[in-house]
Amino acid sequence: MTTETTTPPAPAEDAEAVLTAVAAMLRSILDEYGLDDIEVEWDSRFHDDLELESVDLVALAGKLAERYGERVNLAEFIADLGLDEIIELTVGQLVAYVTAALVGADTDAG
Repeated sequence: MTTETTTPPAPAEDAEAVLTAVAAMLRSILDEYGLDDIEVEWDSRFHDDLELESVDLVALAGKLAERYGERVNLAEFIADLGLDEIIELTVGQLVAYVTAALVGADTDAG
């Protein structure tokens, strides 16, 4: 009688790990504008604090997809928001979305 062992799926990244990853992605985008001195924190707003344009959100979506795959879809997340909500969107809100998407993906896989 043989016993099969399976490796459990890796746990979803915690919010701090996601914040670190998202901040690194944002810094790489901001570096292109010479804005490497801007702090990226939980309450940093994409529009007002980080001065991101829509093209930057597209670049961020690509970086998120590259790291997390299709389980994190920035376009889908933003599509559910109104214009005022998009303008006021914070890094913390994005981190919460990514963390929840990763937990949901782990639940679906398990």
